[in-house]
Amino acid sequence: MLELKALLLTQGMHGMVSQVEGLAKALKLSFKHKEIKLKPMWNFIPPKLTPISENLLTEKFICDCKIVISCGRKSVIPSIALKKRFGREIFNIHIQDPKVSFNHFDLIISPEHDNVDGENVIKTKGAIHYLTKKEISENSSYLEIKKDKKQLVTFVIGGPNKYYKFTDFQINEIFNKLKTLFTTDKYKLVIIPSYRTPENIIKKANEAFGFNHHVIKAVDKKAYLSSLSISDYIVVTCDSISMISEAAVTGKPVYVAMMKSSRPSLRFNRFFNQFEMLGIIKRLNGSIDNWSYDKLDEVNRIAPLIKAKMKSNGII
Repeated sequence: MLELKALLLTQGMHGMVSQVEGLAKALKLSFKHKEIKLKPMWNFIPPKLTPISENLLTEKFICDCKIVISCGRKSVIPSIALKKRFGREIFNIHIQDPKVSFNHFDLIISPEHDNVDGENVIKTKGAIHYLTKKEISENSSYLEIKKDKKQLVTFVIGGPNKYYKFTDFQINEIFNKLKTLFTTDKYKLVIIPSYRTPENIIKKANEAFGFNHHVIKAVDKKAYLSSLSISDYIVVTCDSISMISEAAVTGKPVYVAMMKSSRPSLRFNRFFNQFEMLGIIKRLNGSIDNWSYDKLDEVNRIAPLIKAKMKSNGII
C-alpha cells in the first residue's frame, strides 16, 4: 500500500539534497531520502543509453511512497523504473534536465537557465532549495558576533567543480578583493565553508581573516542560517548556483566572487545574466553598493502548481 509521502532520490550531493528536500517541504510531505548508487559499469553511461531497470542499483530499495522526487543524473533511471513498476499509482517529479524523454515523468522542474521546454515542465528562477525565511530567522541568534557598529558580510565558499578549479591564484585574488573592499574599520566578515570546500582553503581563510573577522572552520548549517539572517551583505563564490539561489531568499545584496572558468558553460552564463537582470546579484569588483529586491522563494511559488497536477492525476 503506497502512502502519500515522498521518496527522495539523489546522489547525496548537498545541492541536490537541498532541492528535493525543499520541494518535499513546500508540498508539506513527509519524506525519506535514498542515496542512489549504481553498479560500477553504469556510473559513467548517460541515462539515455542506460536500460530502465532497478537491477542497475547496488542495492534495491522498497518504495512505499506515492511521490518520487529525483535530482541528478544517477537518479533518472531509478525514478523511471519505479514509474514503470507502479504506473499511475505514483507521481514522479525530476528536478533539472533528465537528458531523456520528459514523457517518463509526470513533471519536470527546471531552472530557466537550463533552457528546456515541454508540456510537463515547470520553470523556476534559479535553483529551488530547502532554506526558508522562517528557519533563517529562527537561527539568527546562533552566532554571537559583536558587530561593533560595523556592517556584517557573510562570505560563503563553495569548492572545485568541472568549471571552477579554485587555484591558489584565484583564491588569493578573491581574498585580496574582500580585504580591499570590506575594510576592517567598517565591516566584519563571517566566513562560511560548504560541503565542497577543501580543508586547505578553510585554512587559508583562517590565516587571512581569522584575526579581525569570524571564520567558521567546519560545515555548520545553523551558523550558515544565522549568518544569512544577521548579515548586511552576502558574498558567494561563483561555482554554486544553489548557494547563490539560497542567498536570494534573504532579499539582501548578493555579490558573486567570480573566477575564470576552466571550460565554457552557457548554463552558468545564463544564470548570472538572469540574476543580474533581476537585480539580485552583482559581481564582486571595485565598489560596494546597497540595493534590495523581492525575496526569491520559487519553491513555494511552484508548490500550488504541482499540487494541482497531482490532484488532476488522482494522487491527492
